[in-house]
Formats: sequence, structure tokens, C-alpha cells
Amino acid sequence: MAKYQQYEEYKDSGVEWLGKIPSHWGIQPLKHLLLLIKNGATTTQVDETDKAVPISRIETISTGEINISKVGYINPNTISESYKLDKGDILFSHINSLSMIGNLALKRDETTLFHGMNLLRLKVDASKVNEEYFFWLLKSKNLRQVFEANAKPAINQASLSTNSIKNIYLNIPNEDEQTKIANFLDYETAQIDTLIDKQQALIQLLKEKRQAVISHAVTKGLNPDAPMKESGVEWLGEVPEHWDVKRVRHVFDIDNNLRTPINRQSRLDMEGEFRYYGPTGVLNLINRYNVEGQYFLLGEDGDHFLKFEEKSMTIYVEGKFNVNNHAHLIKGKGACSTKWGCLYFEHKDLFPWLIKQGVGRYKLQKTVLLDIPVAIPPLDEQEFILNAVNKKKNNFSEIEKRTEALINLLKERRTALISAAVTGKIDVRGWVAPE
Repeated sequence: MAKYQQYEEYKDSGVEWLGKIPSHWGIQPLKHLLLLIKNGATTTQVDETDKAVPISRIETISTGEINISKVGYINPNTISESYKLDKGDILFSHINSLSMIGNLALKRDETTLFHGMNLLRLKVDASKVNEEYFFWLLKSKNLRQVFEANAKPAINQASLSTNSIKNIYLNIPNEDEQTKIANFLDYETAQIDTLIDKQQALIQLLKEKRQAVISHAVTKGLNPDAPMKESGVEWLGEVPEHWDVKRVRHVFDIDNNLRTPINRQSRLDMEGEFRYYGPTGVLNLINRYNVEGQYFLLGEDGDHFLKFEEKSMTIYVEGKFNVNNHAHLIKGKGACSTKWGCLYFEHKDLFPWLIKQGVGRYKLQKTVLLDIPVAIPPLDEQEFILNAVNKKKNNFSEIEKRTEALINLLKERRTALISAAVTGKIDVRGWVAPE
């Protein structure tokens, strides 16, 4: 915030969360700034049809903006028009997990959306406060902390009463200054959001590049001049002429029956000696089994199959470890190493067509797994490819870590900028949007 100046004079606000504010700013309770604060309708939701109309749900505002892909649908004959949201209304989460209490979103357009249960509708009195400024003020980290402090925790969620919200005191500058602050934050946060989007797009490109490198390496090898032959498997296509193609049953042992249940009471005694794994990495300690040896673990069931392109479905482990009962334990034998199998099953074309959807879950059955074709180079070439691919994977991971760190810094700056502007820690009255 070094490039922004402070106000000339400050005064004690008399409000703990605010501290000192610019001397010409006023203080008002939130209830004096609203025309309406009301909970939503409890109408039964229906499937989306041409005649159904959208209605908000808690997840509709989970990202801090209204996400129309996360709405429910209702029969318009079952709800009063008074629940139809207007442009400028704010949806406020007052029943949620503690960290999400106070999450809110501004309705920025006039599209049809009805107000559903478990979200409060806040309608601002525009004669007293600018809608955009009010939105940014409620969105500030300072107020989110106040909301969280006033919430009443319960099992898996917390709630914030309407009265406790109404009686929170807010800092209110004059109308022109409110407009300046709102315009400043609209512009500056949009700039930051654009940078964040670019960094997230880079991470997605890195994931796609990583997948392409792995898929090519485990099916075509690293020698572009190697003679090729038809694999006999449609999705594999051609493979190097000197490679074999065999089914999993012929080159791997699947040792799921070797898992030995552990008494949950002994968990503390085992933590120092064992590591804990599930189908996609280190997991919780539920349904744990003793295992010792060299394996790669492959997810057996669960919704994580839907994210196979984002996260590896395999993990290589050795020594003593624990595993839950949602992973296949697989060991290489003969001409195929365990590490090669671990890398091979990161091949993007293996999923999701091998996965059968069961009751509420996705599952890779052992009978299906045993019949999967595996492209197998000689053992020394397996090692060569593994080393080369792992170096590239490490490079991708380092770039991704740096990019994620930058995204976190940008998000922190965005949060700090909002709080500084709406609480008067910086003076933006002279700010002008760049041409």
C-alpha cells in the first residue's frame, strides 16, 4: 500500500473492529442502511425445464459471485414475485461452515433469479449508502472477522442471527467518497483478478503439458526415430517395434488380499513407524491396513476419478506403510517394474472409460484392471524413460508451485486493498482510472 497516501486527520471510531477512521467519516448501524433483510423461500425444487425458474442456493454464491450454474429450479407458480431478486440486491450467507459465514455476492444484472432459503437478502437504501460501496465494505476481511466472531457454532456449521447483523456499526463516508472508493475497488480488483486468471490458466496448461509428456513417453518412448508397429489396441495405436504389449494380469501382481487390518486403538503407536496412503496420496487414517514392500497404489473407487486429468491416480510407495481400502496394491513382476506401472497408469487415455459408475461412486474393478493392456519397453529403457520424465515432472511442479505462490500473493493483495480502502487506511479521493 506504499503508493497510496493516508488521510490528513483520523479520529477514534468507538468501534473495536474499525479503530481509527478519517475524521469526517460517520458511523451508523447496519440496520439503518437497509430497506430489507430477509430469509429466502422454502419452495420445493424441481428439475430444470423450460418453464422452471432459477432460485439461489448456498453454493450459488460460494465463490463470492452469483454463479448461475449453481442454482436450483422451482415451479414459478409455487413462489411469490416478492422473492424475485432485483439488481443491486446482496445475497448473504448466514448459515454455513464457520469460515464461510459472511460470504456474499452482489446481483449485478436484471436476469431472473429468485431468493432461496439459507441466504439472507439485503436491499440497500440507496439514499443513504452506495450499493457498490456497501458491498465492498461487507466483503472486507475486517467485517468477515466480525461476522465469524458473532456466529454461533453448531455441528459442522455455524449461524449468524439477523439481529446481530443489523446491530453491527459501519463506517460511512460521504456519497462522493463512497462512489470513489467503489470505482477504485471495481477497477483495481478487476486488474488483480485478470492477473490471477492468467496464472490459473498457466497452471492448467502445465497440467495438460505434463499429461501429454507422460502419455507420449509411456506409449511412444523418447526416441523419435524408433521403428513403430501396431499395438493391436485402438487407444494405444502404434508403439516402438521392440516393445511388448501385455495385459496387467501377466506383468503385475495385485496384492489387495495382503492388507492386514489395524486396530484403531493402536493408531498413536503406529504413527511413528508407518506412513498412511489412499488412492490419491496421503489420506486420513480410516480403514487402515498394514503393508510392507514395494508397490504402486491405484485408486479403486471414489469421485476423485472425475479429476484424473488434474491429479495423478497413482502413487509409488515402499517400506512399511498403511493404506485404506480404496486403493489397489500393485507390484511389477518379470519384464515390468513397479515404477513403470506407476507412471504408465498416469496415461490420460486410461481414464475415464475404464471406470464403471456404481451406486453413488465410480469404481475400477479388479477384473477390469487385470485386462488392461500395458506397453512395455525393456527394463533398462523403462529406467531411462522414468528418469527423463521425472525430471520434466519436477520442472513442471516447480513452475506450478511458484505460480500458486504468486496467485496467493495476488489474493492477499486484493484482500488487503479492499480492507484498506473501505476502512479509510488509504485515501483514494484523487484516484483516476487509467486511460
